[in-house]
Amino acid sequence: MPSSPASDAEERGGQPAATEEAPPQAGPNGELEELRERNAELDDRYKRALADLDNYRKRAARDVERRVAEGREAAARQWLDAVDSVERALQAASPENPLAAGLRAVLEQMEAILERQGVTRMGSRGEQFDPERHEAVGVVESAEAPDQSIVEVPRSGYMLGDRVLRPAQVVVARRAAGER
Repeated sequence: MPSSPASDAEERGGQPAATEEAPPQAGPNGELEELRERNAELDDRYKRALADLDNYRKRAARDVERRVAEGREAAARQWLDAVDSVERALQAASPENPLAAGLRAVLEQMEAILERQGVTRMGSRGEQFDPERHEAVGVVESAEAPDQSIVEVPRSGYMLGDRVLRPAQVVVARRAAGER
C-alpha cells in the first residue's frame, strides 16, 4: 500500500527521510580558487605559445639569411671561374693584340661587379702567408724575401665580407738553408 511521507517518518521512529547526498558544494571561495588555477594554467600556455612563435620567427629569419648568403656565395664563385678564364686569356695574349685591351676592359667590369657584391681579392706578393686564407702550391728558398711571405700568386683568392670564398694559391718564400 502506498504510504505518505508522514507515515514513513513514523515507521522510522520520527526521523525525516534522508535525501540523497549531493556532492559537497565548493563554496564561492573554492570555485574562485579553481578558476584562478585554470586562468594561471591558460596564461602559462599562452606565454609558452608566444615564446615558441617568437623562436620560430627567429629561426625562420636565420634560415632565410643563411640561404640568401649561400646563394650569393654560389653566384660569386661562378663569377670567379669566369674571371680566371679572362685572366688566363690575357696572359696568353700579346700586349699588342687589340683583343687584349678588350679583355682588360671586360676583366675590369667583372671585378667591379664582384666588388659591388662585396667580393674582394686577396693574396698579393709580400703578404705574410696565412693558411686560413692561402693555399701553398710551392715553396722557394729566397734570401731577399722575408720567411713565410708570398713571392708569387698563381691564382688569386677572394673573400665575401669576412668569409673566404676561395683561398689564394701562392708560392711561399723560405729562408735559404744557410741563413736559418
